[in-house]
Amino acid sequence: MIASAGLICRKRAMADFEKAYEKTLAKEGGYVLHAVKGDRGGQTYAGIARNANPKWPGWIVIDRGQEPEADLVRHFYLVNYWRPIRGDDIARQEIADSLFDFAVNAGVKTAVKLAQIVCGVTADGAVGPKTLQAINALQVDYFRASFALAKIARYRDIVAKDRTQMKFLLGWLNRSLEGVK
Repeated sequence: MIASAGLICRKRAMADFEKAYEKTLAKEGGYVLHAVKGDRGGQTYAGIARNANPKWPGWIVIDRGQEPEADLVRHFYLVNYWRPIRGDDIARQEIADSLFDFAVNAGVKTAVKLAQIVCGVTADGAVGPKTLQAINALQVDYFRASFALAKIARYRDIVAKDRTQMKFLLGWLNRSLEGVK
């Protein structure tokens, strides 16, 4: 609590990057290098796709046959996903976790646009004050259920356009529904 001019105010707890990061990293398979046939991201380490992120410094380490430091991965997620979704400004951990995880899976702009649609604000793909206010005003269960439905519709559209992506659909659906009551 904070005392100010004789008033006592409770400081609102905000979402924690470390909690969201650990959950998403587990879904991405941890600190593992792999390549899945048909995955558009190509070779992936700890969920970082080489095709989408060819300049990530960890690839130099991997190409030397070594394993990148965990902090290099953590920093990548912080800078490229958590900060752009303004995770530190999201009031509820569950909402931040869901938005962060989908940003990692589908890209920040896509994740934010779907969240904005769920929140009823202009879907421009950037988290500004109106988006934050709308996100922070929603009930967790409503957001997670509505956001899951929006993600599922997106994945349905991906598979409808490119049938080779069908093999990923069940995983995407399971990930979308995680945490929905």
